Amino acid sequence: MPLLSRREILAGAAGVSFFFVADRARADAPAPFSTEELVDSGHRFFGAISRGLAQVVEEATRRWGQPNGYILGQEASAAFVGGLRYGEGKMYTRNAGDQRVFWQGPSLGFDAGADGDRTMMLVYNLPAVDAIFRRYGGLDGSAYFVGGFGFTALGADGVIVVPIRSGVGARLGVNLSYLKFTPRATWNPF
Repeated sequence: MPLLSRREILAGAAGVSFFFVADRARADAPAPFSTEELVDSGHRFFGAISRGLAQVVEEATRRWGQPNGYILGQEASAAFVGGLRYGEGKMYTRNAGDQRVFWQGPSLGFDAGADGDRTMMLVYNLPAVDAIFRRYGGLDGSAYFVGGFGFTALGADGVIVVPIRSGVGARLGVNLSYLKFTPRATWNPF
């Protein structure tokens, strides 16, 4: 039997360890939810105001595929050129259970008004449950008086978060913003 060199042994060990690390990363990634599961959960959460929810969820899944997590919660925001948004909810995944999350963030743009929303956020390409805790940036637009229903998309490092909001208030404008997700509530939006 031929003896292996140190280089061959190290190369083999590196390959085996890479296999186990890659396999572990796939095992940690939450499994996707179907469109029907999301619509049913959204109908229970939003109640009577969920008429357009199925269309919004279908459009999001058409654009980005099936999410592997989603968040149900509520938030409040206000803006006059600059603004702030604060929210809290629960993230649902298939393999890691439910986890409480908080989000906050600033915005800057041509935007004025205030609103309080019930929010469903679809989360795409989440590699592990703790990967939600970071900043997700994007462009947001709102135009409603008394009530409204709409969605936008925020992204960071290949993970996409799609907030679907239904709420009351008056809001008009477009802004550049980000949401920072944290495991605990904080007043600091930055």
